[in-house]
Amino acid sequence: MIGEVGQAHDGSLGMAHSYIDAIADAGATAVKFQTHIAAAESTRHESWRVRFSYEDETRYDYWRRMEFSAEQWAGLARHAADRGLIFLSSPFSVEAVDLLEKVGMPAWKIASGEVSNVVLLRRVFKTGVPILLSTGMSNWPEIDKAVSLIAEAGVPHAVLQCTSAYPVGPDQLGLNVLAELRERYRVPVGLSDHSGTIAPSIAAIALGATILEVHVTLSRRAFGPDVPASITPDELRELCDGAGFVYDALAHPVDKNVTAADLTDTRSLFTRSLVAARDLEAGSVLTRSDVAAKKPGGGLRPERLESIVGRRLRSSVAVDQQLRESDIV
Repeated sequence: MIGEVGQAHDGSLGMAHSYIDAIADAGATAVKFQTHIAAAESTRHESWRVRFSYEDETRYDYWRRMEFSAEQWAGLARHAADRGLIFLSSPFSVEAVDLLEKVGMPAWKIASGEVSNVVLLRRVFKTGVPILLSTGMSNWPEIDKAVSLIAEAGVPHAVLQCTSAYPVGPDQLGLNVLAELRERYRVPVGLSDHSGTIAPSIAAIALGATILEVHVTLSRRAFGPDVPASITPDELRELCDGAGFVYDALAHPVDKNVTAADLTDTRSLFTRSLVAARDLEAGSVLTRSDVAAKKPGGGLRPERLESIVGRRLRSSVAVDQQLRESDIV
């Protein structure tokens, strides 16, 4: 369970540390950032995805404002470790990989827009640590090529279904892709979700996802372009609890015969038995109107009705008394 901060810190180191605490408190496994080095990644010609900033003239200026120093990244990593979180950050340039490698990355999350960046991929391969490959902007040939390169490099990897819309609607989630990813590449699969809700992640678990990534915002009123695609810390807590519940359920397959046997007392309370619909004397020939199906269970089952109609009572039976095999000739 990865809590994705992305750019939600808006360039504030203090805010970045606050996100670590919030994501740890919610019970996630990992916290993820994005490491942008403007000069290595962008040009003045890069267009805005969403023109949201009140202080950045260009997208390049925005990336510069999002930069942290190597020492600051190391401090964030230490804070995450202190809170029991795996620290991750997506690199967006070879220079970012160089920086993060010194910080220490247990795995690399490759963002959707970098899937075809072979130069970046080959630099990441040299570190030998696992790769989480997001596929939000890629078609099958592009994913095939990237996965093939990773496999040839002998690096452990997982592939995440993702749709790069902010927020993404249910018609674009592509939960069906999880099964195809698993079948196609024979590796662990997951969901990187931008819906702003917890529902897709819970569904993904039931469909075999072992890695979940969700954007987190401290508040729905927070500043930034990804807020509509994010969940709050309280929702993340709910997701972590729900995910644990579903994973636990999936780890314990149920045999319905065994379950039914274990619920004998409950079955008796909720099921029905054949009883006398009125006081019946010994020697009476049973008709359908003489018999009713009422709670509790434990006596003759309702499906026995047709087999006892027309038969004679051996002994008298009071109204609502359960019929027994020994009462019938």
